[in-house]
Amino acid sequence: MGKEFFKVRMFEGNAKWSESVKRNELIYSRDKDIRNEFMRDYNRIIHCTAYRRLKHKTQVFFATQNDHICTRIEHVNHVASVSYTLAHFLGLNTQLTSAIAIGHDLGHAPFGHTGEDILKETAKDKLGEKFWHEKNSLRFVDKIETLQSPEAKEENLNLTYAVRDGIICHCGEVDDNKIIPRDVVFDLETMEKASQTAPFTWEGCIVKIADKIAFLGRDFEDALELNILSLDDFEQLKMDIKKDIGYDIKSINNTVLMHNFMIDLCESSNPEKGIMFSKKNLEIMKYLKKYSYENIYNHKRLNTFKNYAELIINSIYDTLIDFYDKEKTLSNIDENYNLYPTLLNEYRRWLVKYSNIEDKGVREKKYKNYIIYDIEKENDYISSVLEFISGMTDNYAIRVFNELIRF
Repeated sequence: MGKEFFKVRMFEGNAKWSESVKRNELIYSRDKDIRNEFMRDYNRIIHCTAYRRLKHKTQVFFATQNDHICTRIEHVNHVASVSYTLAHFLGLNTQLTSAIAIGHDLGHAPFGHTGEDILKETAKDKLGEKFWHEKNSLRFVDKIETLQSPEAKEENLNLTYAVRDGIICHCGEVDDNKIIPRDVVFDLETMEKASQTAPFTWEGCIVKIADKIAFLGRDFEDALELNILSLDDFEQLKMDIKKDIGYDIKSINNTVLMHNFMIDLCESSNPEKGIMFSKKNLEIMKYLKKYSYENIYNHKRLNTFKNYAELIINSIYDTLIDFYDKEKTLSNIDENYNLYPTLLNEYRRWLVKYSNIEDKGVREKKYKNYIIYDIEKENDYISSVLEFISGMTDNYAIRVFNELIRF
């Protein structure tokens, strides 16, 4: 057993190779570069600011003061670790899985899925559009995140198709039977919902399933640390699994669950059947996820934090929206700068970098990235506010909110 997928891995002889390594635009080359295309993507992701901000973004329990609770940067590293282990054993391209995994949650909203739900509601109400974090992550790696070129100009990441595809296809439920990559190449920006399609590569399929493996046990550990669940709850859960679906489970913690799911996946998968779990482990995973939603993610102790997050995000949104007046927007921001310097310093820079607003030639001197907002269009301005907020960390959003209520 092992290296079952070696012949279908993403390598230069693969029929999908040329499409997988395509970029929207060429990026500069370096002399004597020892990296391949996917290694370059990995490096470009870990050097961008959205990756740095993951350390202060929520996984489940937002803005916690407990240093031992999982943050989103820890989560993406768990996903990268699980993906690497699975890909290495099965014979797939570990450099591709690493790049997808490390970038799959870039631009995720502050305050976890609560923050995402708040932005989703605002986008639907104000723009008539869907906001979902996988599409937002693609937006960040395609149009928002930049790196300095050798000429000291900020340029977009311009990642390969395979990495971009793995990022937008990483979420959604795992099919009851299998995951097999699709063969069709299409414009990823046309995707309308999570799990609309399977990833383009086997490596993307691995990251999709690694995302599920990585968070489940960790959320249980955090719930225990924060007294949302007790050891007695864990014992009762094991008995319920035995009674309801007929399986013994020895322990419920991150390392045990991750190990069991990973071994089972390796034993159950091959290129003919697809990436899959055994019936037993799929049922256990579904049972644990259902339990988590009922007893962790929707626990009554989180309701106050959810209300707090909604107040913070909506207050920031309302404040920034009030400054809009087409080409006069920048002047309005400057006139109120002393009231909200923490917020307006960063948002002003955001507008100058990503919109067609004029500011004494700053864009020409510093930026070579895409212009994505037309300041004459109110909907573009609303999008700029929503995407600016989605890039925030929990800590920064709280700091800005405290500034808004300071008198």
